[in-house]
Amino acid sequence: MLYYVLFFLGIISLWWHWRARRSVKVTNLTGKYIFITGCDTGFGNMAAKVFDKKGFRVFASCLTETGAKELKAVTSKHLQTVLLDVRDSDSIKKVAARVKAEVQSEGLWGLVNNAGIMGISAPTDWLDIEHFREPIEVNLIGLINVTINMLPLIKKAKGRIVNVSSVGGRLAFSGGGYFASKFGVEGFNDSLRRDMKAFGVKVCCIQPGLFKTALSNPTKIMKEKEVIWNKLPPDIKMQYGEDYFQKDAAKKQKLSKMCLNEDISPVVQCMEHALTSLHPHAHYIVGQDAKLFWNPLSRMPAIIQDFLLLQNRVELAVSHAK
Repeated sequence: MLYYVLFFLGIISLWWHWRARRSVKVTNLTGKYIFITGCDTGFGNMAAKVFDKKGFRVFASCLTETGAKELKAVTSKHLQTVLLDVRDSDSIKKVAARVKAEVQSEGLWGLVNNAGIMGISAPTDWLDIEHFREPIEVNLIGLINVTINMLPLIKKAKGRIVNVSSVGGRLAFSGGGYFASKFGVEGFNDSLRRDMKAFGVKVCCIQPGLFKTALSNPTKIMKEKEVIWNKLPPDIKMQYGEDYFQKDAAKKQKLSKMCLNEDISPVVQCMEHALTSLHPHAHYIVGQDAKLFWNPLSRMPAIIQDFLLLQNRVELAVSHAK
């Protein structure tokens, strides 16, 4: 009996120690510089506002002038907006030079690689290489390019790099370039974390589930998918069945209602912990759907993953021909 009591107390002690470590913050962060990509809307937009209020000197990169103006109108004079398309190497170099001139010897405390797009999400045999190229260019190549150009400034400050990936970087449940790009982000993040450890730079990865943002708008995703469907050759439509698209849209709408997280603030809270905690996590899994379904499923054998994920697929016309 005493053994079980000691074992239980040991578990409680470890849990309490973990909680205590999690709550310890880095001191003297007010006025530190951070750079966030993808601040027009969604996670990046909220993060820029939150970190500005907390006293960071924020560089918020936006893709559009409208996004930059709207963000600047509701933030302090310390927040600076910059226009940046992460697909443009010259633009990245110019922005990095501007940041370097501003931060000087202090360096850059935080880099939050948040910019991303969904791209077309559809069966692979509906797509061509360009449908894969754009999300990979933005979500992976752009993220790597921004990181490489900001890395000397991060190393100087012994700061933090926060890469926004996805549960789609652990489990691919649709065709298209999005999932390939996010699996790439996971690989880059892990190798970068190990490379930077000797320099005192901490690298974290955030893996959100399905959140209500412009990127994951189900109506937009299905409209883009419908455009592809309408252009498909007749033989492929016959393989899938003429009523495939309507049935698939109904299933996807049902799944979205089950999994969608309305409140995006938990993702920003994870960004904050990664930037301010003395002991940030290597990975942050965010969202009830991610914690309760996608993440556990990603750790299961492929036969179980396939069985469960295929339950959400419409049976194809070609299947009836067997």
